[in-house]
Amino acid sequence: MAKALEARRMPKKDYEARVPLVREELIQLQVALQHAGIRMLVVVGGDEAAGKGEVVNLLNAWLDPRGVQTFAFHAPTEEERQRPPMWRYWRSLPPRGRAAIYFGGWHADALAQEPKSPKELADFNRMLGRLVHFETLLVADDTLIVKVWLRLARAEQKARLTELEKDPDTAWRVTADDWKRHRAYDRSTRLAERMRRATHLPESPWQIIDAADIRARNLSVAQHVLARFKSHQLHRRVAPKAAPRPARVVALRREGLKLLRNIQLEHHLTEEAYAAKRDKWLGRLNRLVRAAAAQQRSIVWVFEGWDAAGKGGAIRRLTSAIDARDYRVIPVAKPTDEEKAHHYLWRFWRDVPGAGRVTIYDRSWYGRVLVERIEGFCRPDEWRRAYDELQNFETQLTDHGIVVVKFWLHLSKEEQLRRFRHREETAYKRHKINEEDWRNRKQWKGYETAVGDMLVLTNQKQAPWHLIPADNKRFARLEILKLSCYQIAAALGEDI
Repeated sequence: MAKALEARRMPKKDYEARVPLVREELIQLQVALQHAGIRMLVVVGGDEAAGKGEVVNLLNAWLDPRGVQTFAFHAPTEEERQRPPMWRYWRSLPPRGRAAIYFGGWHADALAQEPKSPKELADFNRMLGRLVHFETLLVADDTLIVKVWLRLARAEQKARLTELEKDPDTAWRVTADDWKRHRAYDRSTRLAERMRRATHLPESPWQIIDAADIRARNLSVAQHVLARFKSHQLHRRVAPKAAPRPARVVALRREGLKLLRNIQLEHHLTEEAYAAKRDKWLGRLNRLVRAAAAQQRSIVWVFEGWDAAGKGGAIRRLTSAIDARDYRVIPVAKPTDEEKAHHYLWRFWRDVPGAGRVTIYDRSWYGRVLVERIEGFCRPDEWRRAYDELQNFETQLTDHGIVVVKFWLHLSKEEQLRRFRHREETAYKRHKINEEDWRNRKQWKGYETAVGDMLVLTNQKQAPWHLIPADNKRFARLEILKLSCYQIAAALGEDI
């Protein structure tokens, strides 16, 4: 059998003559990636014994190791199980200008399933939907995704396993599970075909490569990577993307602006009345946060609002009801150089809390459709598609059991001016006011329009927006405590 296999292989002499040329092109590819700021992901999947590991090792040997990382995902760790399924893949993404090789990729999770019941089939289809969304997001962010599937016929697979098993030096590579999967060849092949059909996208297609001839297989994979990169470069030259720039803000949904302007801002609450109710709601919140932890449910708070609307003060009151060991407050500012080198959601995915933990965002991923839209930090096509991207992100959180509580703190333009001046006049508050705050104020109408669109286009049943009148700080803080309790209690099935 070994001689029969050898007879069908590419001659060793031809292979060795072509390898140096391919290696040189791959190194040049890496240099071009870095200069162009393109992120490249190479996914190597395939049938059992088709040589996925060999191909991954070979690519690492042919590429410059300083510009490439390799990831092989096994059964989720305890840390990974505590978070949404795609969390571990988001964390692994390389920055722009670098490459990563994925053994099996994120598709391996789907292939580990054996859907039999209607519910299992629905879960399987949802998983495939997540994979498609993940790739679509990355491609839109100028990521080149190269996916190869190493195909090995059943007879070839049996011959490969037998050959490996007979050699004392390679017998360790063949296990009882390998033979078990071989016996289930038809079923696993059908499942893989279903997965490939669902995730075969125009911008990230699957390339099936015959793995029977090992040398031809190796060269075919490398040449496909090179061809996809050249095609990507050509597309970038033919269809260059316009640079971000500020533009006049026009409402996408007029009802959002109306909703915002109809918020009743005049509320009066004395210090005594506030103090009498505050401790009651703080106590209830403390009980509900502990109940969530007992159920291994995480909570994410999102605070958005006008400058000087009281987000920081509200967060301080909120956290006074939670053990300091159980929460993190993430103040979201301008992205760092590291964050700019990744997809804009990357920095938010990495901070998703583990089971039973709490993360509070002081400003959030909604900056994409607020400040980035208004200031022209991203292109119109980027912020327009972000509404769906943000909803999908939150859906992945809530599907995993995370409670997402979102607040928009709204105040009048007159009250904002009063607070700005108070900050300038108060020594210990002066650090809270700067020229950027005054500049943002001049763009009030634009921000008001963007906020209205955000509220309408990203309001979901499982992650609704709570609009908080914030002219009266005590009233706003109490509303935040009460609404947090109601939403968490509803999610946990608890009584208030």
